[in-house]
Amino acid sequence: MIRLQTRLPDEYSRAPSDELAARVAEAKARLGSRLVILGHHYQREEVIAFADARGDSFGLSRFAAAQEEAEYVVFCGVHFMAESADVLTADHQQVVLPDLNAGCSMADMADEEQVEQVWAELGAVTDVERIVPITYMNSSAALKAFVARHGGAVCTSSNARSVLRWALGLDGASAEPGGRGDKVLFVPDQHLGRNTGFQLGFEAGDMAVVDPTRPLGGLEDRQVKEATLLLWKGHCSVHQRFSTAHVESFRAEHEDGIVIAHPECSREVVELADEVGSTDFIIKAVDEAPPGSVIAVATEIHLVDRLARSYADRTVVSLDPLVCPCSTMFRIDLPHLAWVLEGLVEGRVRNRITVPPDVAADARVALQRMLAIA
Repeated sequence: MIRLQTRLPDEYSRAPSDELAARVAEAKARLGSRLVILGHHYQREEVIAFADARGDSFGLSRFAAAQEEAEYVVFCGVHFMAESADVLTADHQQVVLPDLNAGCSMADMADEEQVEQVWAELGAVTDVERIVPITYMNSSAALKAFVARHGGAVCTSSNARSVLRWALGLDGASAEPGGRGDKVLFVPDQHLGRNTGFQLGFEAGDMAVVDPTRPLGGLEDRQVKEATLLLWKGHCSVHQRFSTAHVESFRAEHEDGIVIAHPECSREVVELADEVGSTDFIIKAVDEAPPGSVIAVATEIHLVDRLARSYADRTVVSLDPLVCPCSTMFRIDLPHLAWVLEGLVEGRVRNRITVPPDVAADARVALQRMLAIA
């Protein structure tokens, strides 16, 4: 997806970090309660230092919606997160993304047109009324609206299991309109879908990967009809980097070391990890590890580094020694933050993110279903 970010004036792009930090602090002070700054866990330290709240995308959006005095919500994250904030916040609140090019490669792997096309192709060989579409939070507002219109819901990495149980009506799950599905179309992260499927007791033969670049997702009619979980061919560019070789290398050096992986990692890595869970789960697992522990974490490096600083009595390292930051999260920096904040002080709202009202209304339904389930 192409997004056009205005080139920053030299006074921002060439200013030293200490000057920019002082300007951000001043602008934030002048805006006071009219402003709330949200910082995703994967943000640079120089940015997270100014966040009024840090967390995952959905939690931050809900936090912003609760700040009724705030007129401006500056989301230091990526595009789909700012969209979710716009969906959940009130009409008087304006959501700003400091750099419009801060997207999400995973979210961009499934746009609404692609999903609509695949949905139509699936409908030619099976009853789509029996398919419940589920989209990961890491998706566009348009895709969230799509799943709502077709009776589906959103999920996060922490509640994906509950949402899939709801969709398939497992163990008597009865929340409306769940329990009517024979199949789930899980978009856009195949790894989270696969790992959750195995958690629920499904086997590899119950799953099929849908490649949107090929007719019928590259599947035969028989595969579509027999599969319970249709997994979109998408992934996180950071979490997919972690490999079994990384786990084996870490264990060879640290026999009693602990490996904690995010469920966006491949099935092979998840199977070898000691603990697997969402970003909040990872933070809690490190917190609960005994002092002296050596812990390798398979997630984005900024969070890993922050955990390492916070728990000096433990050794916390990235499972991937080459380290791979989220390149789009990395786009949010002090120059862009100063630029949007000083614009707000001057009464200019730069990089506002807005979701069309009809799309926002449907996306809100998908999010509310998730909350009712989980």
